[in-house]
Amino acid sequence: MSQTRHIFGFHAIMSRLRQNPDSIKEIYIDSARHDQRARDLCKLAEIKNIQLILCDNTRLARIVGTTRHQGVVANITATQSYVAIEDVLEVLSEPALFLILDGIKDPHNLGACLRVADALGAHAVIAPKDRSVGLTATVHKVASGAADTVPFVTVTNLARTLRELKQHGIWIIGTAADASHSLETITLDGPVAWVLGAEHEGIRRLTKETCDQLVRIPMVGSVESLNVSVTAGICLFETFRQRSKKV
Repeated sequence: MSQTRHIFGFHAIMSRLRQNPDSIKEIYIDSARHDQRARDLCKLAEIKNIQLILCDNTRLARIVGTTRHQGVVANITATQSYVAIEDVLEVLSEPALFLILDGIKDPHNLGACLRVADALGAHAVIAPKDRSVGLTATVHKVASGAADTVPFVTVTNLARTLRELKQHGIWIIGTAADASHSLETITLDGPVAWVLGAEHEGIRRLTKETCDQLVRIPMVGSVESLNVSVTAGICLFETFRQRSKKV
């Protein structure tokens, strides 16, 4: 019997309905919601032959353990096909762009990073299996569908994975506040993997030592650090900007 898990929020569930409806077993929706957003979701679920279960807000909160479910919860199959870095590399027709997250434990941060990765064309998000959050229901909600569109690759040994990426000609760039090079001074038109750590903690020592280059984001205000998803957005956008100029 296949295992199941829950996702919640309109973006995450609408994305799942459009891209992988066969993975949805049933959808629970707040019986008090009669707005256009709810009607659109119900209509699409009916088209895809997904069972709709009306219930109250209290039951939804009990199912997912939070009141921030927006009035809709989906029960989906938990089996997810394993994605390896080689699988992603084999189908690339442009310079690789990876986002590597070292020690991100907050599901809101991971969800936001996936959303940024989707928006700016990253080919995959990579994270170690240990000391990192997985694809939880909260991650799916915050990602607003990006958890279903951006490959999420988990690896056992991050330093070894970085060395493997180097063998594929990918330049590994880590972010560090004390780096000698500033973001706007480096060239990003080739295959790149950005390595980011948690706010305040940064990337781990061994991970940092494995990077080809360390860069800092220029800061002119009073704050000393940025949220990891903000950092991801800045780094990925600069990569996108430089590559767009060459097209």
